[in-house]
Amino acid sequence: MNKTVETNIKPGVIDVKQLYNKYGIFAILIVILAISSIISPAFLTDTNILNVLTQISVVTIVACGETILIISGMIDLSPGSVIALSGCLCVGTYKSLVAGNMAWGLAGIISILLAMGVGMVISFLSSAIITRYNAPPFIVTLAMMTAARGLCYIYTGGQPIYDIGEIRVIGQSSLGFIPITVIAMILVLIITWVILTQMRFGRYLYAIGGNKEAAVASGIKTNKTIMLAYLTSGAFVGLAGSIFMARLNSGQPSEAVGLEFDAITAAIIGGSSFNGGIGTVTGTLAGAIIIGIINNILNLMLVQSYYQQIVKGFIIVIAVILDIKTKGKTK
Repeated sequence: MNKTVETNIKPGVIDVKQLYNKYGIFAILIVILAISSIISPAFLTDTNILNVLTQISVVTIVACGETILIISGMIDLSPGSVIALSGCLCVGTYKSLVAGNMAWGLAGIISILLAMGVGMVISFLSSAIITRYNAPPFIVTLAMMTAARGLCYIYTGGQPIYDIGEIRVIGQSSLGFIPITVIAMILVLIITWVILTQMRFGRYLYAIGGNKEAAVASGIKTNKTIMLAYLTSGAFVGLAGSIFMARLNSGQPSEAVGLEFDAITAAIIGGSSFNGGIGTVTGTLAGAIIIGIINNILNLMLVQSYYQQIVKGFIIVIAVILDIKTKGKTK
């Protein structure tokens, strides 16, 4: 069904709603930065800014994948579990390869590629079921979330993996003054920006999310495009898993629970719409930074983690309400 958009905006009159949709998130970010700097003098220090960027790196990498999916009208609820599985496989494989006298650099590359491959395999399975049987992405990826966590517990025997060796540098070291995790985040942001703005693949994602029937009619191979979107997101999640466990300096099968919701929230706050067809990577980055700043300022104010969970819950609700109010549309 084709959609029609009616507007009563006269020529020369500023469309406030359109301006908010395009620039509102950045105005909110500036306001939050200003308020945070007033609340805590330590907020704007170089050390704290780098700390915030490091803290949001994994969530932002996952959020880039979620943005690609949400734009196409899809979603993935499995990243938290896949991060645990791919991250534990990464550090476990690294330990085995180094124990077999493989050079630590080569062992690290192989282990990270393995983690990304695991993320892609799980995403491929999800996308295959979704496209083949027209199954709801919410249900399929929820099932994958449960299965991936179970596989992680089977692989680790439910026990953490310690003494992970030099691979921890990808989560704990820096190149110059910039943490490697932040560099990885920037690279993923650039890749996502190129996909969404410079590639035919990106244009197809917007078309499918905006009106799938029209996309099919125009000759777009929607199933193939959706599967590629999931594969891209899966690769990002696998990379995030490697970084996540390296930061922890261990493989923790019970970690990253609910991380996907932080990533989805960042994308929605940043302007992506659950209805599909709308979203930018710059908006997602702004959304991730806002979440990171809120978490950071609450920590600086010594607010207990239990109360922080309540705040995050309200943020998710507000993000959904904004999505409905500013970008709601009928399919």
